[in-house]
Amino acid sequence: MKTTVLIVDDSLTVRMDLKEALEAAGFATITCATLEAARRACEEQSFDLAILDVLLPDGDGLALLQEMKGTPATAPRPVLLLSTEDEVRDRVRGLKTGADDYVGKPYDSAQVVARVRELTRRQPHARSRERPLLVLIEDSPTFAHELRAELEAAGYEVKVCGTGEEGLQVAAAVRPDAMLVDQMLPGVDGPEVIRRLRADAALRRTPCLQLTASDSRENELRALDAGADAFCPKTAGSRVVLAKLAALLRGPREGGATGSFPSLLAPKRILAVDDSATFLAELCDQLRGEGYDVVAARSGPEALELLGSQPVDGILLDLLMPEMSGKEVCRRIKAEPEWREIPLIILTALDESAAMIEGINAGADDYIAKSGDFEIVKARLRAQLRRKQFEDENREFREQLHRREVEAVESQALRELAAARAELIADLERKNTALQQANEELKKAKESADFANRELESFSYSVSHDLRAPLRAIDGFSHLLMRRAEQMDAQSRGYLERVHEATQHMGHLIEDMLSLARMSRQEIKREMVDLTAEARQIIGQLRDRSPGERKVEVAIAEGLAAQGDRGLLRILLENLLGNAWKFTSKCETARIEFGRRSAPETPAVFFVRDNGAGFDMHYAAKLFGVFQRLHTAEEFPGTGVGLATAARVVRRHRGKIWAEGAVGQGATFFFTLDEG
Repeated sequence: MKTTVLIVDDSLTVRMDLKEALEAAGFATITCATLEAARRACEEQSFDLAILDVLLPDGDGLALLQEMKGTPATAPRPVLLLSTEDEVRDRVRGLKTGADDYVGKPYDSAQVVARVRELTRRQPHARSRERPLLVLIEDSPTFAHELRAELEAAGYEVKVCGTGEEGLQVAAAVRPDAMLVDQMLPGVDGPEVIRRLRADAALRRTPCLQLTASDSRENELRALDAGADAFCPKTAGSRVVLAKLAALLRGPREGGATGSFPSLLAPKRILAVDDSATFLAELCDQLRGEGYDVVAARSGPEALELLGSQPVDGILLDLLMPEMSGKEVCRRIKAEPEWREIPLIILTALDESAAMIEGINAGADDYIAKSGDFEIVKARLRAQLRRKQFEDENREFREQLHRREVEAVESQALRELAAARAELIADLERKNTALQQANEELKKAKESADFANRELESFSYSVSHDLRAPLRAIDGFSHLLMRRAEQMDAQSRGYLERVHEATQHMGHLIEDMLSLARMSRQEIKREMVDLTAEARQIIGQLRDRSPGERKVEVAIAEGLAAQGDRGLLRILLENLLGNAWKFTSKCETARIEFGRRSAPETPAVFFVRDNGAGFDMHYAAKLFGVFQRLHTAEEFPGTGVGLATAARVVRRHRGKIWAEGAVGQGATFFFTLDEG
């Protein structure tokens, strides 16, 4: 079924010209001369694309465009505006109203047909190909008619072109499954047609059969050197042509395009920007003669406005223009991600190296001095379009390669994940019994821990009441005896003092042990604690206990704070600062410091440092054990529980504590707190 085009134009000449060109290209047409007739056609007939004139005798074509885009039945259909109003503002207005493309009058019918092919090819509703499509390029009407009949009888769809130029345009538009090209053609001959196909990324894999009236070896070599896949003399007959064609289509080549990659031979739209109306008109005429669709802009702002509405394939830009220079226009174009890859050539009357450098530095891809010879302009433009085509092709190739690499990695990862999952399931099944046993053991361990806690509470109660009661009695009676010390000899008084000191030490020891036991059971209530303030209070209390007796220099850093239990953190600092106070008691000038290590660590590392007695690092592991002492009670009094208590507080906060020191050179205790 043919693709149908609705043609709406009040000019009979235009309607007939487009009808003839489109039907020759294989399209069906519906023609309308007025807005009213077009509205009826939209309601009553089906079409795939509309060509719409802007100026109609009974209304504005843009109003019909809005109606079509606002109606569900016709909204998906592409619309090509055709108008004598080819000013940039008119073109932009039409495109913003909803047109899919815009061609100015006077038009080139081949360009219109090419645009129609491109627009219908892009549509999701485009019909799939039922039969292999062939393009036959043959200037002999008789031979073309006979061969076409044979090919269609064999099940092929055939499009016939009389020249190489026409054949290349049709191939770019329809992306055939194979091409049959006569060797001798007017204009571009057969080998040149094939060379151009092979240079086109979108068509280079299309199988090509070269036909010729001569079967000379020289002609065959010329055809194969140009890139033909096979060579067949016309005298061999249609059966040989069909056999060779079938062999080509059975081969590993893919016909048609490389994915959705655009063809270098497809119609190209060029934006020409120049403030000289004379030069601009001549430039546009020259480019249209080469088959380009040319949009003319007379200033930089017009060019930028047009680019915002309609894509172009290349830009020719005058360097010296009022209002906005070509350099500034070029800079703005190259700054936009969606425009920066468009080939841009600067044209100027200044034939100076400084002007060329200025244009290239602005981002231009090429620079040409203006002259009456436009051949160099057309050649440079073709070169830039070809360069862009190759860059796009390489980019697509790299992207495909990257996608394949990613897919390979993902596939390998999925395989490894599946293997790991299978192994995990097997492990889980093997460990199911072990996990059940572990749960039972955990349950028993919890019961044992609960029992041990109850026993510990009972023991603590006994220590608190039963053990301290006789200890208080011993202390009380020894205190009474001390009042009668004058009636005793010196040795007896010494014994009594030792009993009193032992009961006091025992009392402190019991209190420390109870404190350590309570700490293990106490629930932690987290809040933000000002460690700086707590440390200053503790140092103040230590000074009050020995007023005027010692010279101690204390440095407490500002802003020390942490999340934790206020009471437990107070006990931690009391033990660490008290420890530093005690072990600096023999220093002539003692120094104690509380701060935070400067490195941005998480969690924070706090420290308490002193210049006191220090310790041998060989015994550092024993510091935090209960009753572990590295100094005698005569040197430094204590119970040996303080650092164990400090370590218990840190562990309850899921932190770490450690110490560094040297004998006679002081000690530093570090700790961290988990503030989560």
